Amino acid sequence: MSATWGNKLKITIFGESHSDAIGVVLDGVPAGVKLNFKEIRKQMTRRAPNGGEFSTPRKEADNAEILCGVLNGITEGTPICAVIKNTNTKSSDYSQLKDVMRPSHADYGYRVKYNGFNDIRGGGASSGRLTAAIVFAGAIARQLLKKKHINVVSHILSVGPVKDERFATEIEKPLVERLSGSVLPLINKEKEDDIKEIIACARRDGDSVGGVIECAVTGLKAGFGDPMFDSIESTISSLLFSVPAVKGVEFGCGYDMTAMRGSEANDCWYYDRNGALRTRTNNNGGVLGGISTGMPVVFNVAIKPTASIFKEQDTVNVATHENVTLSLKGRHDPCIVVRALPVIEAVAALAIYQFVGD
Repeated sequence: MSATWGNKLKITIFGESHSDAIGVVLDGVPAGVKLNFKEIRKQMTRRAPNGGEFSTPRKEADNAEILCGVLNGITEGTPICAVIKNTNTKSSDYSQLKDVMRPSHADYGYRVKYNGFNDIRGGGASSGRLTAAIVFAGAIARQLLKKKHINVVSHILSVGPVKDERFATEIEKPLVERLSGSVLPLINKEKEDDIKEIIACARRDGDSVGGVIECAVTGLKAGFGDPMFDSIESTISSLLFSVPAVKGVEFGCGYDMTAMRGSEANDCWYYDRNGALRTRTNNNGGVLGGISTGMPVVFNVAIKPTASIFKEQDTVNVATHENVTLSLKGRHDPCIVVRALPVIEAVAALAIYQFVGD
């Protein structure tokens, strides 16, 4: 199993959903960085299951215990290792699933690849639980980026049929601060009640709903990235698709550009009043030819409906070779979009640091 990603900043994830702990090794953080643990805690809390209206009833504090690499709150320049204890597991909920394949889960592929030795409890290594480790690593990467005046922000672009507004060409600091401090980050706050009702309705029905996250990286100067294999888009995307439930990624206007003419889609250059080179639109999401343009790097991420639902579904028992039905037990999110926001931001921070890191 490949559990390591990155070059300049390398992360290795370990653990499973119901193992004693999950964790991460973060290699490449410079020495002498004073970490803001309050900010790390904020990001971890945003992702943590807390039993709230948008979350699974499973409650985990997600306190990251740093084993090495940090002394007196300052990075040593050696690999940072942190563990996050799993304290609220209910493995008995998964006893029926050894041979019964859950629809839209990784069960069958894992069973074949690992000859049935994979941990099925809570999805094992394929569980979204491991994204807590990504958020921890991303929280450190975000602090490194802020020293270079680069920030990451996201909002809910849609949940089910309810859609928010898109980021404007220029993303102002007050909006970044408001979204970063919101439980349900929306540009148009009037959409909040509609989204809450969509999620509540899915929960009442024993079902789930998906959505889209729009994420932006601001402050990245022009000239970072490479054509072809190490482009801004390919680097971000390679990590995004390691996040469970991500099924699509588009930069800028993405697929909407296919309905435009070139005269509509092209981002025309101009010098602003300060003499800075900008584009009047940002349809390409701040990346051209794989290289940053100096405009915000903007991308959308499609999050599928949570695969674990309580409705009866058709499936198979691979031990008896029978067609069966399955009604899941356990504790599951009716909509993973809200808790995925800090994960997507963490991924963006880790990816961008590959280009700007010391």
